Amino acid sequence: MRTRRVCAGSVAIGGGEPVTVQTMTNTDTRDVEVTLAQIRAMAAAGADIVRVSVYDDACAEAVRALVDGSPVPLVADIHFDHRLAIKSVENGIAKVRINPGNIGGEAHVQQVADCLKAHHVPVRIGVNSGSIEKDILAKYGGVTPEGMVESGLNHARMLERVGFEDIVLSFKATDVRKMVAACRLAHARTSYPQHIGVTESGTADVGIVKSAVGIGALLLDGIGDTIRVSLSGDPVQEVPAGLSILRACGLRRDGIEIISYPTCGRTGIDVEGIARRVRAECADITRPLKVAVMGCVVNGPGEAREADLGVAGGGGGKGVLFVKDQAPRPVQGDLAAVLIREIRRLAAQ
Repeated sequence: MRTRRVCAGSVAIGGGEPVTVQTMTNTDTRDVEVTLAQIRAMAAAGADIVRVSVYDDACAEAVRALVDGSPVPLVADIHFDHRLAIKSVENGIAKVRINPGNIGGEAHVQQVADCLKAHHVPVRIGVNSGSIEKDILAKYGGVTPEGMVESGLNHARMLERVGFEDIVLSFKATDVRKMVAACRLAHARTSYPQHIGVTESGTADVGIVKSAVGIGALLLDGIGDTIRVSLSGDPVQEVPAGLSILRACGLRRDGIEIISYPTCGRTGIDVEGIARRVRAECADITRPLKVAVMGCVVNGPGEAREADLGVAGGGGGKGVLFVKDQAPRPVQGDLAAVLIREIRRLAAQ
């Protein structure tokens, strides 16, 4: 099912548009200089959308300067106070994350909806497994995918009743299976676009794996319009993780994709070191290129035949450079430097 299309500023979500990557600042939103520095770092890493916490009037006031200085659309994360949502929208925010059921009744929902419509700003309704209403928990005997979806659709109906439907839904859980099941169920029941991710997934070593499993499973099913990899620590690290998931699912083809050999007894070069250096020194390249770093000259070129180019090592600083549709040629010395030069030559064509 193709989802509806909404726009967070210049970035479209849903309706068959490319899946976007989001992250969220962890700075004091009232400190404009520090928050903008983090937003710019996120954008430089490839973030399409950034969310900021708006928890008091000073945060809502800061939104204007943050919007003016941000290279990407910003989302205001609001809880309980409908006035902060309205003030953020009036100050130029591109999207609001709010649950209509906790901002004080239908009159407040109507006020927020009227402001959103006047400024063409969409809403994300976020349901987390840890914040489901008590009556729904009692109905289903705890946290279940069915209960998560019921909660989200109940919130959506509050906005629908006041004539607002520019909605994005999200159903997040720490349990990957529940998160995936909830998103699949929602996809079957509604055409609203979905923001997907595993909440509280942990530190990068564990969280990226959990996120890749959950987000990847949904993306391969054609579910998900925008994603966040939620990790403890520096939020900038969430962005390359999200991009890597999209690339692994075939949904992003920009930049360098590195195929590297798992190594064996015939490995004659520092495969990991070369791969890491190529990734770091070619991070600025946007042309889609599949690059192989293979440790064995016996099987390397054949196993990497789908790559655009690559090297295979034979030891002693010797190896072969292979470029698609060309015969492999012997090279020696700094194989990483040789490969990087060839990547840049191809990227410039």
